[in-house]
Amino acid sequence: MSISTSTLTRGAAVAAALAGLAYIVIQFIHPADAVASLSTQRWVVVHILSFSEAVLALVGITGIYLRQVRQFGILGLIGYLMFGFFFILQSAFNFAEAFIAPLFVSDAPQISMDFVGLFGRYAAVTDLGPLAALPQVGALLYIGGALLFGIAVIRARLLSRGAGILLIAAAAATPIAGALLPHALERMAAVPMGLALVWLGFSLFSDQRLNTAARRVNANEAHLDSAVK
Repeated sequence: MSISTSTLTRGAAVAAALAGLAYIVIQFIHPADAVASLSTQRWVVVHILSFSEAVLALVGITGIYLRQVRQFGILGLIGYLMFGFFFILQSAFNFAEAFIAPLFVSDAPQISMDFVGLFGRYAAVTDLGPLAALPQVGALLYIGGALLFGIAVIRARLLSRGAGILLIAAAAATPIAGALLPHALERMAAVPMGLALVWLGFSLFSDQRLNTAARRVNANEAHLDSAVK
């Protein structure tokens, strides 16, 4: 059984939408970045969900990029690579948060806290080496990648321009929320980003349905023409 390009693209659309929904839900159920949370089942479940969201998002934006690869140009390629590398980084970090950090929380609670608190704006007590640069690298990839990707979506004019605008707005709101809000409220800045992913996924899925319908019409017309001749 062969798998068509249209089927793969629709799968990527569903992945993008699911990633966006998961990203939104996570913000409301994420436990506090505290030592006590690391030994709970909720911590593991939330970070497995976060890991899954990152993988789905990577699949989703890849499908979105490939659908518009000719129109995206260099700017879109850079945006896709930056955004994609962010989700790779996120998946690796979430995996470590879910399965590695809880393993040594009893013997080395401070190291565990410093590690999981990297993106929670907590000052690390222990020397984490190159890991200390992760928040800055992640922010650059996330904000820069989303901005460029959103601009490329708008310029391509194939998928919803509104979704591209929302993606740009969500990326721009992230550093503002980080500067003005405590971390617990800063998480809510991820909600519009999740909505943008859902919207892009829906737009890609709708685009594929229209393309499939158009191909069927053209095939039927060609068949009728050949029958007449």
